[in-house]
Amino acid sequence: MKSASALKAVSRDPEFEHPLFARRYLWPFILVTALFFLWGIPNNLNDVLIRQFMKSFEITRFKAGLVQSAFYLGYFLLSMPAALLMRRFGYKVGLITGLLLYSAGTLLFWPAAIVGSYSFFLFALFVIATGLAFLETGANPFIAQLGDSETSERRLNFSQAFNPVGAVTGAVMGTTFIFSGIELTKPKVFAMKASGTYDAYLRHETLRVITPYIVLGCIALFAAFLIARTKFPSIEGQSQTVVSLEEGRFVDLFKYPHFVQAVIAQFFYVGAQVGTWSYFIQYVQDYVHASEKTAGLFLTGTLIAFGAGRFSATYLMKFIRPNRLMGAYSLVNVALVAIGVLFPGWIGLWSIFLTSFFMSVMFPTIFALGLKELGPNTKLGGSLIVMAIIGGAVFTPLMGLLFEATRSMAAAMLIPLGCYLFTTYFAFLGCRVRVPSAGRPA
Repeated sequence: MKSASALKAVSRDPEFEHPLFARRYLWPFILVTALFFLWGIPNNLNDVLIRQFMKSFEITRFKAGLVQSAFYLGYFLLSMPAALLMRRFGYKVGLITGLLLYSAGTLLFWPAAIVGSYSFFLFALFVIATGLAFLETGANPFIAQLGDSETSERRLNFSQAFNPVGAVTGAVMGTTFIFSGIELTKPKVFAMKASGTYDAYLRHETLRVITPYIVLGCIALFAAFLIARTKFPSIEGQSQTVVSLEEGRFVDLFKYPHFVQAVIAQFFYVGAQVGTWSYFIQYVQDYVHASEKTAGLFLTGTLIAFGAGRFSATYLMKFIRPNRLMGAYSLVNVALVAIGVLFPGWIGLWSIFLTSFFMSVMFPTIFALGLKELGPNTKLGGSLIVMAIIGGAVFTPLMGLLFEATRSMAAAMLIPLGCYLFTTYFAFLGCRVRVPSAGRPA
């Protein structure tokens, strides 16, 4: 008989790995994976919008950071209703609802730009985010459960790997179609105000946001049509870990320490990710004095690194336990952000740039680790982890406030550094599964 260590070694051998999903689930898997790409686009158009609105509405970095607050507030408020709707009607209805809300929000950019109201734009972003709350609340647990639990982290990392492809697409769209490349000096602004042409310039800059969002709205409607015509598998009964989802209770989730800490870890991680990307363009402009289009290209590059990290992590997890890989990556990011804080300039820029590669593994791994052994509470648990995305709404304006206090974008990066310290703790210690016994907390 083989020893326990030998069996463990065999279980980690790629030759003996379980398949990511059954072949009969191929088309639903492709469609839902495509949604990861689709919601990555508006997430990273926000990074461009922050810079654009600072220019077109003449607002501070703190006020521009409210773009992320409005956006992630939508996630926070609608994630639980999304879970309840999907618990009642299934993943398919939830995903279609999300796509319709997504489309409605993008189409609202047209009247918002015509009116020229920053508040209207924030409302449109909120509506988009309510749709994405449905998509993320449904797509993440759907993919995690669409196969053997042993491969849930790999499967979710693979699908999530298409999210940064969408993020790159969003950054390219924003840099190409939203940034005009016109950056006025103070004397030029004064001259345009004197000649009465400055208001027309600001309006032109505001109207540039319309086309990318109208295109996105049409794509979201088409995706909703495809999902409506696709038969989804009833995955609730395929294994004991996902059976009887209708019986889950919200209060039971707090009996799982690993789940509670996953929610906290996701809160900190998303705060680090969103805060870093939201102000990356500004960091580049402040310390290497690049143009907004050049800074936008740097943002695109860091998102490409993010995508490369996701795909490579999916492969590495065949050999390295997901939590250990995430822990190592978190430690690397602590060091990289520290360099960005201490050595602003080209060295700091490339250090912050590289954090995207190492942060890539965190969201899907935290999500999958948090859902382990939740049984009938899986959908509700997934919604709470998605609600933790509110970290993006909290930490981005905090970074703006820290900048206003210190006049240093490098100092503002201390906030993401602190966030990575907690994800390191979760990866090595907090993610250990402790299942409740006899209805009591473990």
